[in-house]
Amino acid sequence: MQTLEVKVPELSESVSEATLLEWKFKPGDIVAADDILIEIETDKVVLEVPAPASGRLVEIRAQNGQTVVSGEVIAVMEEGTGAAAAPEKPVSVAPEAPAGPRVMPSAAGVLAAAGLNAAQVVGTGPGGRITKADAQQAAARSAAAAPAFTSAPAAPRPAEPVKPAAPKPAARPQTYAPEPVAADPFGRKEERVPMTRLRRRVAERLVQSLSGSAQLTTFNEVDMSAVIALRARYKEAFEKRHGVRLGFMSFFVKAAVYALQKYPVINASIDGTDIIYHSFFDIGVAVGTERGLVVPVVRNADQKSFAEIELEIADFARRAQAGKLSLEELSGGTFTVSNGGVFGSMLSTPIINPPQSAILGIHRTTERPVVVKGEIVIRPMNYLALSYDHRLIDGREAVLGLAAMKTALEDPSVMLLDI
Repeated sequence: MQTLEVKVPELSESVSEATLLEWKFKPGDIVAADDILIEIETDKVVLEVPAPASGRLVEIRAQNGQTVVSGEVIAVMEEGTGAAAAPEKPVSVAPEAPAGPRVMPSAAGVLAAAGLNAAQVVGTGPGGRITKADAQQAAARSAAAAPAFTSAPAAPRPAEPVKPAAPKPAARPQTYAPEPVAADPFGRKEERVPMTRLRRRVAERLVQSLSGSAQLTTFNEVDMSAVIALRARYKEAFEKRHGVRLGFMSFFVKAAVYALQKYPVINASIDGTDIIYHSFFDIGVAVGTERGLVVPVVRNADQKSFAEIELEIADFARRAQAGKLSLEELSGGTFTVSNGGVFGSMLSTPIINPPQSAILGIHRTTERPVVVKGEIVIRPMNYLALSYDHRLIDGREAVLGLAAMKTALEDPSVMLLDI
């Protein structure tokens, strides 16, 4: 029998280590080529490790929750159909992590507050994970099924057969196992849950961004009437022609590129004592997921049509929720667009994604009274926020760059005519 080593996939240069999430098979199990053996979480994505060939899983060398690096051997297989035979001698393996459904950290608190057992909830996330939405739906169903309290005495009911005791809650995997926390004097509950690798990395980068740059934010307001009218006029024809809805994000991405072309320093970055001016426009688009914020990158956005940008962003959003984005898709970027408006944000100061030097924050479009040619009218307005690194970008370039984005959104024809 040929012995095969199962190794951690090659990680990107910016990712030094990863965490094993959940083995799908046990030692001795027969697996087919390309069966997913385990999921590995980096600070950017969740990677799936497939079986390199059909055969038997002989040994697991790294357990759930363990930290690993690129190329590390985490399991051993025997290749071939004959591998199904029992091994001549027992194989020594480390004890397995307790079984049970995977619970996302955001869902754990919801289940605990509702007094629910994770084993009672069906997960709809990647690999059957229980998401916050799953937990909230289960809590709502439990509340609806609970008996109503009344001051009138309850009518006698016939005796029911004694039901077996409810099963004990299944232990959660090692990665998200809570630590007991002493109850406060009022008897309220607390639970300590480790941060995911992605959340830890996001926290580190945010602190690094604020402490390592001179960040300022400039604001402007934009009348979205022209974009809204354009979408209303062509949305059906656009979707029929390209197979994707005409959203707002393609307009914001194109407006950003329009401004960056006029003010290249906003698209630049600092490397030591040097300034790197990029001749390309790779625009990161922030996407919120159950695991945290990820920023896939639309490469060469200046060369792509509105339809190509919409298709790419829609694909990123779907795969981000399923944890299927690659490290390459999350690496690089010369400028970022973050849309807090989808969550109802009216105004914010976004934090720069280093080594980039600026980020555009978009907010909720709301009808407001504004003065146009001396008259008060109602218009759909959106506040834009441009955070920038003042070490590189002066206030003049930042203000003019944001004004250029405003111009492109209020009159989209300037982007088409390049004026």
